[in-house]
Amino acid sequence: MNEKPESYENEIDDLKRQLEHFQQEKERVRAIVGKIGGVPKFRTKLANAIFIIVVAASLAVSVISGDRLRLLMIEVALVALSLKIIYLIHCMMRINHFKFWILSSIEWRINEMMMHIKQRR
Repeated sequence: MNEKPESYENEIDDLKRQLEHFQQEKERVRAIVGKIGGVPKFRTKLANAIFIIVVAASLAVSVISGDRLRLLMIEVALVALSLKIIYLIHCMMRINHFKFWILSSIEWRINEMMMHIKQRR
């Protein structure tokens, strides 16, 4: 009970600053996650629709047409599927890089907090 009111005010001010800093970090992370791909954009939806149309059309033409176009259309569908798989691998690499960045920053922040706690002791 011998604690000074000034120390309480200092602690409250410190907690307010930490809360403001946390809010800023939260908004920054939210913006980064939004840029990476929270909700599909119009461009992504359009590319997926075009991909589906190309594959479906090439497979339909290969079934309907005679032997002349069958092999060509199957190859077109195969190339489109290969490009889509390559694109999905690229997206997964970006996501894994982002996860690594987040985990590294969390580790850095934990180490920073541990040093801060050790200094206060």
